[in-house]
Amino acid sequence: MPASGSRAAAIAARLSAIGLPTRVEEHDRYTSIEAEVPEALSADSWRKALEVVAEADRFGLLATSLNGRTLWAVVHKAVPATGDVGGPSHQR
Repeated sequence: MPASGSRAAAIAARLSAIGLPTRVEEHDRYTSIEAEVPEALSADSWRKALEVVAEADRFGLLATSLNGRTLWAVVHKAVPATGDVGGPSHQR
């Protein structure tokens, strides 16, 4: 498993250990982790969850009245050292 996959799996496992249901999705350039946050999450659990997602490359919270609260994190995959990495719209 690449380092990015290991990091994403570790983040998901630690969020699950806090008691948050998680989803992990692989994308071309990154791996995303989402965790549903219950209304009754304690302040200590919030602190722990934020410490966990702070280890990702990006993270945030999506809160809506329809879907509740989702804590998300993104771990970027390594970019190949050679070849057409960015595609035609990216500078080299």
